[in-house]
Amino acid sequence: MPLKNYGVLVGRAIDRQLASGSNAHYQVHMIDSHNDYRIAINVMSALAPSELQYLIVSNFSHPLLDGFAALEPGWHPLTGRPTGAGGEGRDVGLDFIRGNLFDPRDMRVLPFNVPGPDNDLNEKLDHYIQRAMADEEAVAYAFGERWGPEEIKDKIFGFAPGNGVHDIHMNQSNVGRFTGDDGVYQDGALLLHFPGQQQWVGIFLKFQSQGWHTDDKTGHSLPGEPQVPSGPPSDQDEPPPGPYDPNGHPTPDNPDGAVRIVAALANGVTSPETETVTLLNTTNAAIDLKGWTLLDRDKHRMALTGVIAAGDTLRVTLAKPAELPNKGGLITLLDARGLRVDGVSYSKAQASRPGYSIKF
Repeated sequence: MPLKNYGVLVGRAIDRQLASGSNAHYQVHMIDSHNDYRIAINVMSALAPSELQYLIVSNFSHPLLDGFAALEPGWHPLTGRPTGAGGEGRDVGLDFIRGNLFDPRDMRVLPFNVPGPDNDLNEKLDHYIQRAMADEEAVAYAFGERWGPEEIKDKIFGFAPGNGVHDIHMNQSNVGRFTGDDGVYQDGALLLHFPGQQQWVGIFLKFQSQGWHTDDKTGHSLPGEPQVPSGPPSDQDEPPPGPYDPNGHPTPDNPDGAVRIVAALANGVTSPETETVTLLNTTNAAIDLKGWTLLDRDKHRMALTGVIAAGDTLRVTLAKPAELPNKGGLITLLDARGLRVDGVSYSKAQASRPGYSIKF
């Protein structure tokens, strides 16, 4: 069963408490126009390995942001799935995989509390939460599962009634007793909007035990699904798990990133309008695209053909029903097994210049 009470809390951050050994959650005190809430952010996994994977995008951009920016302060239940024309509305849940929110290869593993400055998850989170607390215009968007109101005071910040949001992390591809929380379009995250700087910050967390290929209906891990390493290993790191080469590069058994979406023309100037997607083969061998597919924002599929030589590019002209809306959209690349190879998103602003390609 997916999360029972998934949604987003919109409000202001007014206080916080760092995670500790006795409570491995970074806590944020948020308020809306009438209520107090505690945002409990996991910074350590109950399953080994305990360190979380994290990514903070300091200039986050996505077509969903326009809908979220229009939300009033307070709790907003989310449907958990795109509805209507591509899911641009305000009732859409987050999905790390299907929403192309970020590149999974950019995630890093980090403990939550180690000696030294700016080198643990507590400090990474605190940098942006402290900034949001100091900016009266800053708005926080906490995606996850709601709890409360409770009949007792909050155990961390002391307000009453107890009330809050947890599961501020990826909520699919769980293992063991946590598989009951699996679902699609119900991932947790924390977004911070700083209107004065016209800046959005995206904070994304997942457990190392969670994979990156899940069933489109249940959110459960696909059988034998390959893992995506947390960035290229350093000289001190062991080789990444899964069928990668020692440098963390994709192999034929694990296509993640083997072909990248590097550019798109969403706003053509010809009549009828021509839209294109440019693919790059990042590997040292030719890749046959037979059986591969491109998905647009509305999950329309376009079959691919041809071979991309090693290190070469291929510019694909889209055919209906697949299309690239000028108001912002998503592009996802699947291999012949239906596994996600790459995915990108673009905003209305990026597609605003007719005839110009968007670089990813």
